[in-house]
Amino acid sequence: MPRNPGKEICRHHRCGIVPARFLGKLSSYPIPMRTLANHSPLARIASLALGVFLLDQLAKRAVLRYLDYAEEIPVVPGFFKLVHWQNTGAAWSLFRGANGTLAVVALVAIVVLYLARHHFGARKPLGQLALGLIFGGILGNLLDRLLYGHVVDFIYFYVNQRAGGGEAGFPAFNVADSAICIGVGLVFWNSLRDEAAPMPSPASPASPAPP
Repeated sequence: MPRNPGKEICRHHRCGIVPARFLGKLSSYPIPMRTLANHSPLARIASLALGVFLLDQLAKRAVLRYLDYAEEIPVVPGFFKLVHWQNTGAAWSLFRGANGTLAVVALVAIVVLYLARHHFGARKPLGQLALGLIFGGILGNLLDRLLYGHVVDFIYFYVNQRAGGGEAGFPAFNVADSAICIGVGLVFWNSLRDEAAPMPSPASPASPAPP
């Protein structure tokens, strides 16, 4: 046995080693100390949102750097292109020219979604994934509106029309749009699962003991 256990703890602590007897006392510390290594549901949602936001912004920065406005690069001819288009409206180019109004709507949506997060399964992993995708997507497009006055779209799927040539394509979108759509889909799926889950049966009263 060492003569001075306190010095041993300090020495091991400096080396990054925590003695077992210290770990044994961890459960007696207040809640914040016991849960330092654990992530709360809100922290998981924020981490997912940050990941989506960064991925979206990195992709858009690459588009702005390497593609001129309205430039198109066929990736799979007749099916998929990388493009550099601008959208001042909402999804599918609805409400074109309403960039400022849509930025305000996005801010309101973030606040409302945050306050109502517990109604969307924020305590469950699937709900946290859905909310993280939605928050990250909204923030990604919101930053575009504030910085550029429009949203940068760059993913474009299409098919070549046989009659008369030309293209018939799905409206161009970006990573943020994809995250929002997937997140909303997961919210609906989670709601359907909760509705389909069997309700717990009420506990039957205990039968009287035999005489």
